This record gives sequence, C-alpha cells and structure tokens, in this order.
Amino acid sequence: MRKESGNPHIFAPIELEKKGAKQMITVTLTRPVRMILFEAIVLFTCLYVSIAYAIFYLFFEAYPLIFQGIYGFNTGTGGLAFLAIGVGAFLSVGIFMYWDSILVRAKKRNAPWTLAEEYRRLPLACLGGPLYVISLFWLGWASNADIHWMVPILSGIPFGIGFMLIFMALLNYVTDAYEIFAASALAATSACRSIFGAVLPIAARPMYNNLGIAWASSLLAFLSLGMSIIPFAFIRYGDRIRANSKFCQELRQKKRQHEEERDKEESVSSSPEQKTSPEETSETRSKENV
Repeated sequence: MRKESGNPHIFAPIELEKKGAKQMITVTLTRPVRMILFEAIVLFTCLYVSIAYAIFYLFFEAYPLIFQGIYGFNTGTGGLAFLAIGVGAFLSVGIFMYWDSILVRAKKRNAPWTLAEEYRRLPLACLGGPLYVISLFWLGWASNADIHWMVPILSGIPFGIGFMLIFMALLNYVTDAYEIFAASALAATSACRSIFGAVLPIAARPMYNNLGIAWASSLLAFLSLGMSIIPFAFIRYGDRIRANSKFCQELRQKKRQHEEERDKEESVSSSPEQKTSPEETSETRSKENV
C-alpha cells in the first residue's frame, strides 16, 4: 500500500515495535505468558476457547461410545455422525457473513456502536455460546436406544455453529483489542487450547462410563454454560478492562507518539524553505545598481 500510494506515512502496526535478538528473547517470547497472567481479556478468552476446543476433541471419544455402544454402528458408519458438525460449521459461515454485512452498513451510517470492539465482534459469541450448551444437553439426553439415532446426530448442527461462532468472535475480538500485540495474545490462546485439547479427552471414557451418557454430557454443558457468560461480561466491562490494561495503555502511547512524529513530518514538508535562484539574485542586484 505504501508503494502503490507513494505515501511514506502508511505503516503496519508491527513496524511500531523494536526488533532485535534481545527483544525477541526477553520480550516477545515471554509476552504470551505475561498476557495470560495479567490480561483479563486474554485469560478468559483462553479459558473459554480452550474448553470449547477440548470438548470438540472429547467428542472423538464420546461419539463411538454413543453411536457404536448404544446404536450398534460400526466404525465406518459411526464416523458419519460427525458430518452434522460440519454442516453446522458451514452454516456458521453464512451467519458470520450476514453479521459482517450488518456491520458494514452500520459503519456507513457512522453508527456509534461500531466504534467499540466489543459490539463489533462479540454478539456472534453471545449467539454461539447458548447454541453450544443446547447441543450438549441435546446429545446427552437424546442418546437413548428408544430414540432414533438421527436425533442425537442432529445435535451436531448447533454444536458446529456454536463452536465456530465462539472461535471467530473471540479471536477477532482479541485481535482488534490488542492490535500490534495480537500475535502474542493469539499465541497464548493457541497454546492453551492445544494443551486442553490434548489433556481433557483422556478423561472422556472414564467420565462417560462413570456418569453415563446423559450426565457426562450435561456436566460439559453446565461447564460451557458458565463459560458462555464471558462474551456478555466483555460487552459490559470490556472497555474498562482495556482502559486498565498495561498492554492497551502501551499501545495507545505508541499510537500517540507515532501521530506526533507524523504531524511534525507533515508540518515540515508542507512549509518548504523559500530559496532564491542565482538568476533572480543577479536581476535583483542589477535593478539595485540602476
């Protein structure tokens, strides 16, 4: 963009950061950990995304218990039950595009709510959270030999929608909130969800064997219900949290410094020194002599 426009003042946010080996070792590599410990937005986003991610991987253990154990599916046909989750994920793209069109039209009208990161991104998570909870209750209590196998399979549709909406909304919100620090925040969420996704599914079979299909799924649903409050809390208190955030304060300071430097450069370039050419000087001297 800078090359195409010829404007040297266009820059990427990452260019505001200092670079070097010391910066890489002492700051960049430790920043994701510091953001988890001291940034409430990153901490609770990591927690919600990690649990949703872990439950998704837990289903690779739960689905065989349900559809092979209760309904007698073999390994091949049992895997087809996951197609409903794919359908839900596909439908979530349509919901995301519809919300994005609403956001674009609101920006054209200069709607005040479009200026807040919380209102631009988090309503999708507010929709996805309840759908995610409903799908877990649906799967647990519909998985019964007396109920047709299609009924628990269809629970995968709201699960897929909720899962994708939660991810898209929260990760986009973190990106908007932290801008040049977004890579570190996303690295923190990626590390946390990978750990949860590897550890929690280990407990799937003991949990389902001890609690039963209905109550094991309900336990996950109640856990997700508690997590679903997070997007609503961010909408209510997110601006205050960002105002007290050290990283957001540093980000605002960097922006102010860059704007001041840019204003100085523009003021200098807009008022060039007036120089007199040699011809004009000789003409002036000749006129003075006459």
